[in-house]
Amino acid sequence: MSEIRMTGEIRTDYDCEISGLPAERWGEAVFRIADQEIIIEVSVEKSITVAIMIGEDTRWKGTLEGLKNLLKSEIKAR
Repeated sequence: MSEIRMTGEIRTDYDCEISGLPAERWGEAVFRIADQEIIIEVSVEKSITVAIMIGEDTRWKGTLEGLKNLLKSEIKAR
C-alpha cells in the first residue's frame, strides 16, 4: 500500500462531515452549484501545489506559499 501523505475533510451546514480521506499525491474538493463547478485541488507530489478552478478553467495555480501571498495582498487592513 502507498504512503498516506495528506488527508482530506469536508464539512457542511447540514452537520455532514467526511474526514480522514487518505491521499498519496493529490486530492480535490468539487462543489456543484446549478450548472457551475468550483474545484479546489491540492497536490503534494513534490511541493505543495494548489489549483482553483471554475469548471474546466484553471483560475489560479501555484504553490501554497504563493496562495498565502495572494490572499494577503487581497485583504486590506481596516
